[in-house]
Amino acid sequence: MSIIQVEGLKYKYPNTDKLALNDVSFEVKEGEFIGLVGRNKAGKSTLCFALAGLVPHFFSGGYGGKVIVNGLEVRHHEVGEISTHVGLVFENPFSQMTGSKTNVFEEIAFGLENIGLERKQIIERVNTSLELLDIAALKDQNPFDLSGGQMQRVAIASVIAMRPKILILDEPTSQLDPQGSEEVFKVVENLSKEGMTIIMAEHKIDKVAHYADRILLMDDSKMIDFDVPEKVFSRDDLQEHGIEPPVVTRIAKALGIRKQGSDDYPVTIKGFTQEIGDKL
Repeated sequence: MSIIQVEGLKYKYPNTDKLALNDVSFEVKEGEFIGLVGRNKAGKSTLCFALAGLVPHFFSGGYGGKVIVNGLEVRHHEVGEISTHVGLVFENPFSQMTGSKTNVFEEIAFGLENIGLERKQIIERVNTSLELLDIAALKDQNPFDLSGGQMQRVAIASVIAMRPKILILDEPTSQLDPQGSEEVFKVVENLSKEGMTIIMAEHKIDKVAHYADRILLMDDSKMIDFDVPEKVFSRDDLQEHGIEPPVVTRIAKALGIRKQGSDDYPVTIKGFTQEIGDKL
């Protein structure tokens, strides 16, 4: 069953001539992990905003087509209502911190207090999110004293505490070092295994290829492809769309090692070694 349906979505920011999203259509099944890739200004962030309802409710402008998330057509529902179904994590964790709370526990509890949950439920949800994100040891620390990776996990925890069905992450590792990036990817992978639907815009192609079920490739405000990683990253025209294939895929192409019975190349080390083993 599709939890996200996008049909002919078009959007133009105010005072611009060019469409930021141009006739985008796709569906996502419940529990899928979708990697959203493309060059800068391809339309990835705008698509994230559209799925969360910020487009068209927060950002004005020209809007056409249809976006349905968990049964709600975004155009006809306020952002507050959509946010109970869709959680959005921004690129910069600093922008997600309230700045009004002195410790991590209170920061995560902030959104729950705003929707009027009882104290017992708030404590239960915050503790669950702390454990899930492996940051329980940080609960008494000031969020602004944390590392980038830790702060991003707090930002994710504050969204997860709201218990959305869909989690959208807009390049959450762009400002993180390799260790911080790995921490975030592991967290998102665990959430996906728990059944949460994930849409993750990301430039770290090797990571996305490893974790995502399907890849949505965008360029020039349009959807170019939407398929499994092996299909998308085996395209001959990837560089024309501003994307370098995963390192494993480049090596496999150079050696002529394809997936058995397919024209596609492996995208992960595990897939690559398996194909080599099958050929020995």
